[in-house]
Parts: sequence; C-alpha cells; structure tokens
Amino acid sequence: MKKLLKWAGILFAVLATAVLIALTVVYFQTESRFSHVYETQKDIVTIPKDAESIEYGKRIFQYRGCEACHGGKLEGKVYLDNPAIGKVISGNLTKGLGGIGKVMSDADWVRCIRYGIRPDGTPILFMPSTEFYFLSDKDLGDVIAYIQSVPAKNNEMPRSSVSMIGRVVMTIIPAITFIPSELIPMNAVHPVAPEIGITPSYGEYLALSCKVCHGLNLSGGVIPGFPADWPPAPNITFGGGSALPTWSERDFINTIRTGKTPLKKELRVQYMPWGSYKFMSDDELKAVWIFLESTPKLEYGNR
Repeated sequence: MKKLLKWAGILFAVLATAVLIALTVVYFQTESRFSHVYETQKDIVTIPKDAESIEYGKRIFQYRGCEACHGGKLEGKVYLDNPAIGKVISGNLTKGLGGIGKVMSDADWVRCIRYGIRPDGTPILFMPSTEFYFLSDKDLGDVIAYIQSVPAKNNEMPRSSVSMIGRVVMTIIPAITFIPSELIPMNAVHPVAPEIGITPSYGEYLALSCKVCHGLNLSGGVIPGFPADWPPAPNITFGGGSALPTWSERDFINTIRTGKTPLKKELRVQYMPWGSYKFMSDDELKAVWIFLESTPKLEYGNR
C-alpha cells in the first residue's frame, strides 16, 4: 500500500509539474501577443467641427454599441467580469482624470477605433475593431468629432485583462482570440463603404455587429468564446427555426425600438443590444430589414 501511495504521489507531482510548465508557456505566449507592436496604414480621416456632424457621430456611437460599453458620459466602466474570460473594462474616453482624450491625436483615434491599436502600437483587448474597421471615413470622422466634444469626466479605470482560462482558450483554439487586431488586415486597402440608402448593401453595413453573435451567416447558435451562461443566438435569416418570416417590416422596427417582439416576448438587453440599435433611424432599420430578407435562408445553427 505504501509503495502504491508513493507511486501515486510521484505521478501527481509529475502531472502537476507538467501542468505548471504548460500554463507558464501559455502565459508567456499570450503576453507576447498582448505586447506585440503593430504597424498600420496612416489613414487620413477628416474630423469635422460642425454641430450636425457631431450629433450624427453621437448617434453612430450609440447604435454601434459604443455608448453601451463606455457609458453615457464616455467615462468607462467594467463591462464584463467573468473568470472564464477575464475583465472587459472600457476606458474613459474623455479629457478628464484617468481619460485618454487628453493625450490622443486625431490619428491615434483612427488607429484605436479602426484597428484596435493604442498610440504605442500595442493591441487593445476586446476592442471590437473588427466591426469598426469597415466604418466609412465620414462615419469614423463624425464619431471621433463626437468623442472629442464630450465634457471631461474624472474616472480612472484599470485596463482589461484576460484570465488564465481565457489565455488557455485563445491558445488552444485558433478561431478564438480576445485581441481583435489580430484579425484585421493592417496593410490592406481599406474597403469602401456603400452609399447611404434603403438597400441590402447599406443594411449589411449597419448590421456588422449582428454577425458577432449570430455568426457570419446569421443563422445563430452557440457563440464561440462567450461565457457558458450566454444564451445561443437565434437564427435571423428567413430559414428554419427563425421567427422573422412571421414578422413584417414594422414588426421588426417596433421590436428594435421597444425590445418586445410581436408576441410580446421581452428581449434581454444584456444579450440582445436593442437599447443601442434603437438609435437607428427608420430608414436605417428598413435597410437592415431588407438586408436580412436578402440573406440565404439557412437552418438554425449554421452560423
């Protein structure tokens, strides 16, 4: 019995050492990714100063979900604290104490939003620049103009961090990363945004963030890299398992405005951010609806 316990102890020590070595490797590999310095194109974006552009930039900031993350006064907040992922902390964007606004140039803002890169070239964790990369120069300029117009707010926030579990996940599953800049073509020619209109192409432009949860094909399913308690995304094509074929355009607009479906089901805003999308105009929501109608009809779960 003593001999058996001795060997069991040795085996446990060997396994514990192997795990410790593996975790150490994962830690330093992810640290290298977190501190990587990126070179981006020097995009020239005009930052307007007129009130109309600033107000339009505010609305984009709202319906693109930036306000939901950074707060109504752009003061920053803890957006998510989950041991399986880490701490998602949005920064204070103003010129107040703890804010980055006082040190950011126009070019810094462009790199930050479009590429998810800090002024020193290192990546911003969890920053959804994979969506903002596609913003037109006009829309991006208006958003930056709005950010720069907001009064200073004192609020010192720590940076986001990835938990050890999150580091392991992004190491062993290549499709999952909490560094969005790793997915952005830094030196490619920037795509041209579609013209504004009630068209499928403009609707897709407005609905870029929908693909984060509902998948590139919009047919829903379990969301990779999200917390285990996060509900699967529904199918928002007009295929099997989708509620949209029973809705009208007006039903869709009312649902986004109120957070209640035609059957009076309440959409939980922490999972379905209708509280951000409600800031779209009727014409913008009509464009999104036409885009959804135009997508291939897929069965649920094909993402």
